Amino acid sequence: MHSHLAAHGDMKSDSFTGRNLGWRWIAVGLLFVLGFIAFAAGVNPSQRPEAGASGLAVQAYYILGLFVVGGLDIGVPEGGPVWARALLWITYFGAPLLTASAAVEAVIRIINPRQWVLRNLRDHIVIFGSGELTISYLRMLRKQKVDTRIIIVDTHFDPIREQELQQKYGALTLVGDLTLGFLLEQLQLHRAKRALLLGDNDFQAFEAATRILGLAPNLRFRLVVHCHNLRFMRTILRTKLGRHCIIFNTYHLAALGFVRNDLIPHFRSSPLADNVVIAGFGRFGQSVLEQLQKHAGTGLSNVALIDQDAERRVMVVQEQEDLGENYRLSIFVGDISHPDVWRRLSNQLDLSGGNTTFILGTGDEHGNIRTALWLKQKYPQAAVFARSNAVSKFALAVAEEKSLNAFSITQLVENMIPDRWTS
Repeated sequence: MHSHLAAHGDMKSDSFTGRNLGWRWIAVGLLFVLGFIAFAAGVNPSQRPEAGASGLAVQAYYILGLFVVGGLDIGVPEGGPVWARALLWITYFGAPLLTASAAVEAVIRIINPRQWVLRNLRDHIVIFGSGELTISYLRMLRKQKVDTRIIIVDTHFDPIREQELQQKYGALTLVGDLTLGFLLEQLQLHRAKRALLLGDNDFQAFEAATRILGLAPNLRFRLVVHCHNLRFMRTILRTKLGRHCIIFNTYHLAALGFVRNDLIPHFRSSPLADNVVIAGFGRFGQSVLEQLQKHAGTGLSNVALIDQDAERRVMVVQEQEDLGENYRLSIFVGDISHPDVWRRLSNQLDLSGGNTTFILGTGDEHGNIRTALWLKQKYPQAAVFARSNAVSKFALAVAEEKSLNAFSITQLVENMIPDRWTS
């Protein structure tokens, strides 16, 4: 296992030295106080009998010397009451021991900095994965918890992304696999505040989740797992592991926010039952339809699905939920860029009214914005929503100019990250 430690002075979360320096400064102050009390009570070093009668500055100089050479230069405590000599003896032993411990610690940090950092972990957050989902989570986290220590683990880091994680978000990065018990033990998960598995491999994520909960049961209900496959996610949710983790899908979370905050208010403003066209029936489109069935109620009249693999995907969804109970469902197989798809759709549904909503939700950002512009020109009264993956200033500018609605999956996910995930 190889580690990468950020070495930048502006890192807020990698302030593991701060705690050690904190207690050491307290110890230094306490030793000075004990020395001053002893001198004030009449105790003097055997080689510097004038110390007790000297001013505070001279006494402070003698005490400071104890941290470097102990009492070799000024002799041993003499005179005064027994309790005062005992206090000065504590200073005699404590000062050089404190100096020695700091020196040993510095050597350990130089020889094995990763081991030192990991040993001192407490109330930290462990994240597996360094993709866009991790960046979205860190943006939300840093808005609320500036000083939370963050450990990010991945099997491989892009050098630019690793630099961003370290410098911008103050994270410590480790190359490794969370399914390995040795690494899990090093991460001090029993003292962690939360763990998030945001990688790309669903099986690996749930394997790691099982191992994490076995090693650190304190993370039960505080372990967040991202699952790419909606079908797999719905199955795992019914298991014991699913009940002990917070499992989510990016597109499912984005669709929940999209329907709740954009579509439902739009439907409520329309006096007629709505016709909804979902162009692209992948994970996002499926999640949008699922949320529409839950929240739109009888406000839907027709739902048309367009996808090159629409029939198979509809069959997969129908395995786990009933479609078309309160509305008429139409399926069109084809590419959204093909005119014949829209011709067949317009022959079956009247799309010219103000109660029509187009959702261009495919993974092709270029195709979404191009088709959205064409639809808005052809059906000016309709509401047209065009998806992009990341926040696109270009798409937002075009949407504002042409009265479209542009949205990004990244922004929807960030808006829907619950506060409890960052607490």
